[in-house]
Amino acid sequence: MHDRCRTHTELARLFCEVFLKLLNCYFIFLAFFMCPFTTLWAQTTIDLRSAQVVTSSRPTARERNALNMLVEEVERRTLIRWSISDVWPSDSNPVIVVGSRDWITGLRDSPVQIPSLLSQTQQVEGFQIEVLQEEPVPAIFVIGSDERGLLFGVGRLLRELHMARGKIMIPASLSISTSPKYALRGHQMGYRPKTNSYDGWTPEIWEQYIRDHIVFGMNAMELIPPRSDDSSDSPHFPPPPLEMMVRVSEILDNYGLDVWIWYPALDKDYSNPATVEFALAEWAEVFAALPRIDALFVPGGDPGHTRPRHMMDLLEQQTLSLKRYHPDAQMWMSPQGFNQKWMDEFYDILQRERPSWLSGVVYGPQVRVTLPELRSSIPSQYLIRRYPDITHDFHSQYPVPDWDLAFALTEAREAINPRPLDQARIFQAFQDYAIGYITYSEGCKDDVNKVIWSALGWNPESNVVEILRQYSRYFIGDLYEDSFAQGILALERNWRGPLLTNESVFTTLKQFQEMEAGASPEVLLNWRFQQALYRAYYDAYERRRLLSETDMEAKAMDTLRSAQSKGSLLAADQAQLILNRSEIDKPAVDWRARVFELAEALYQSIRMQLSVERYQAIRVSRGASLDTIDVPLNNRLWLGQQLSELQRLDQEAARLEKINEIVNWTNPGPGGYYDDLGNPSAQPHLLRGEGFTHDPGFMSSSLVGFGCEPGWRRSWCRHADALYDAPLGLHYSDLDPTATYQVRVVYAGDNFRTRVQLQADENFQVHPLIEKPRPPQVLEFHLPQEVTRDGKLTLTW
Repeated sequence: MHDRCRTHTELARLFCEVFLKLLNCYFIFLAFFMCPFTTLWAQTTIDLRSAQVVTSSRPTARERNALNMLVEEVERRTLIRWSISDVWPSDSNPVIVVGSRDWITGLRDSPVQIPSLLSQTQQVEGFQIEVLQEEPVPAIFVIGSDERGLLFGVGRLLRELHMARGKIMIPASLSISTSPKYALRGHQMGYRPKTNSYDGWTPEIWEQYIRDHIVFGMNAMELIPPRSDDSSDSPHFPPPPLEMMVRVSEILDNYGLDVWIWYPALDKDYSNPATVEFALAEWAEVFAALPRIDALFVPGGDPGHTRPRHMMDLLEQQTLSLKRYHPDAQMWMSPQGFNQKWMDEFYDILQRERPSWLSGVVYGPQVRVTLPELRSSIPSQYLIRRYPDITHDFHSQYPVPDWDLAFALTEAREAINPRPLDQARIFQAFQDYAIGYITYSEGCKDDVNKVIWSALGWNPESNVVEILRQYSRYFIGDLYEDSFAQGILALERNWRGPLLTNESVFTTLKQFQEMEAGASPEVLLNWRFQQALYRAYYDAYERRRLLSETDMEAKAMDTLRSAQSKGSLLAADQAQLILNRSEIDKPAVDWRARVFELAEALYQSIRMQLSVERYQAIRVSRGASLDTIDVPLNNRLWLGQQLSELQRLDQEAARLEKINEIVNWTNPGPGGYYDDLGNPSAQPHLLRGEGFTHDPGFMSSSLVGFGCEPGWRRSWCRHADALYDAPLGLHYSDLDPTATYQVRVVYAGDNFRTRVQLQADENFQVHPLIEKPRPPQVLEFHLPQEVTRDGKLTLTW
């Protein structure tokens, strides 16, 4: 027994020795294979926690601002503050050399070799970033060709850094030499109530936002004067408008950015000398107050409505006034809102008179010709600047293509609207016909769109996903580089196609909820993160509600279809009870509650006013999507009106006839066709044209438009639209050549001042120009058999 136990003990000891030797071999094996990977990883990045910034002993004021931006933005994200010195450090810590090309070329005491690419010429605003790992110290060179080049070089360095608390890393292989493709890369940011957030900003918020967009290449900003087409006051204004305008102009000048002013000509009659004198005196007050103005842009319309002859005479005098205060400032105008007669007059003035005081023409919303057409119609001496609308979702220059009605009714025209792929497509359309752009923005809800335009304005070949990764890394955090970037793309996909069948909307929310669950307090307080969360929850809530309300309407309609057997009054009562459940059985109440929490968070963090009642937004239509979150998505209000009319009928036969009309509303009868022209999935006969991909402004394509009033059928709230008197057409084939047809149509839409006429084929007028009935009603017109005898029919409005 004793020997057996000793044998067992000896075996255990031997086993342990063998195991330990094998384990030791494993660690040797692991170290052998892992060390190269660890070394490789260490060689791909440089740790900049202990870096020091070296610069000229006499930087200009604007270069000093660029250096301060670098140090402060790094500290904001890492809690590490780099020191700035004009002396090369004696230790072995990394050095970040920031300076002009001339200063760096003259460096004599640098212990590292000056980058060889210094010999390359750099264009205006260009810069070079080189990372050198040679001994004795790693060095990062940021070399600007001029003051702006230095500023944008610092901005690009910030985009390339990987930062977190206590962490600053840079790719060791980074080497960039670049200059911008387009000379003008700006955004309009007006301090006025309708912008949904800008009117609540302090000078400190403005400066931070300007810095944020400098990082992505913005070199100009367009201000709006105290008097515009907006309210003169806001409950959110910190200082009054002119005082803030002066302060923002100072901030822009401190960084060396261009200051533009969007200045509408609002007075009624500029053919009246007294009106002109008043305008000259009023505008001069703004010219005198601002420390910097580089250019003035006066829109021809929206707002304002002045014929070109009087507009040009006014602007010639305003140019003389402007140059008294800012001698190098330019005057630009747009033919915005001009009808064809005024466009011809505008062209004629430019071609015959060639006014030298006019620097260029702006191409923006409500210009009735394409950009190539405008370019070919005006003399080449006049530059063209784009004024793209990046802020509105419909009733706009570049509407969301085939947007779902549920979103139009709830999130509406001024939603938080990251559209990176759409914006890239819009940018690419006709980009070479202009010197650049200043985008039309109303608030920070289009922040992603601004960054896309800024980055593409610098380099049109930039990859959109990479821009979004840089955006996410810089603004949200290193951990979110890919997840947040993909989340932005997912939000854009939420708006693609019918919401009822877009199952990815719930997936998008799940992705953001996972980011939200792991987010630090700092990230949760980040307004850009809050905006994306708001959209993800809002979109998902509306889809859940649409599914529920669509189901309830279907059940109510099924009940009405049983009226013949159960009686009209009972069927109507039961149908109304089913429809009323939409007011009681609210789906996804937790998602709805989170939307309200995020609306409050956004008001606190960036002054977004997402409700008129709660946050004193100027109007519901100006981005107050919290107030429309529960707008009915089904036809229950219209059906309720129809059922009320039914209750007032005395005869059962009449009530049954009314129910038959309701349940067969979309049934055209045997051999007929029903087109829901606002529903992209139910308009097979609509002549759509090239569509958004090739015609993002829908200048020659039909588009989905929106306009709605309480109690309307939901099919009346969306419509097929065409712009600038372009025809809208339907084409039918395979008709019965022996049959006679009627056209039954409802004219709704957003503008009842527009008159409409209808023609069949080329030679038959179905009806002349008529006013659209208000409220909408069904109109019916007879078609003679000869227009369909060949089995085909084209209807043109």
